[in-house]
Amino acid sequence: MERNGAAAVIEAILFTMGESVPLEKLADVLELGTDETKEIILAMMAEYEKQDRGIQIIELEGAYQMCTKKQMYEYLIKIARQPKKQVLTDVLLETLSIIAYKQPVTRMEIEKIRGVSSGHAVNKLVEYNLVCEIGRLDVPGRPLLFGTTEEFLRSFGVNSIDELPQPQPEQVEEFRHEAEEELEIRMKV
Repeated sequence: MERNGAAAVIEAILFTMGESVPLEKLADVLELGTDETKEIILAMMAEYEKQDRGIQIIELEGAYQMCTKKQMYEYLIKIARQPKKQVLTDVLLETLSIIAYKQPVTRMEIEKIRGVSSGHAVNKLVEYNLVCEIGRLDVPGRPLLFGTTEEFLRSFGVNSIDELPQPQPEQVEEFRHEAEEELEIRMKV
């Protein structure tokens, strides 16, 4: 298949699917190797950017998705009702960060870190499609394991969890000190 034809097929698939499609599946459909398919996709991404189009192709952990550029959001809300935006409270953000950095993680592990029940927060994050059940731990009781979703990656503008910022050692020490102070206050009450 010629390159232009392959690009048209990729564009049609990504537009129609609406979700990310793994590179391997695209290569299989095109009957091309993954390296050649990735080259075509990267060229398409560059072309979309060069032409200053309203859409883009993004990579999410080895899969590709077509989506609207963030700069177009204000125009989209003029044409459609503003979508319901989920508000991430401090509790949800704290729980989400634990899941993102510790995944796969059980609810019990989250609660041990937070020091409080986290069932509601985990359920809300699942409802918002930022977190999902990714399996069960092979121990008695077989607790659920949670991890982040592609929606999490899209929402936070990262291609993979490896791109999440790593806290500096001094920040970790400061957090530890704050947690110890908070624990002392709770023990006095």
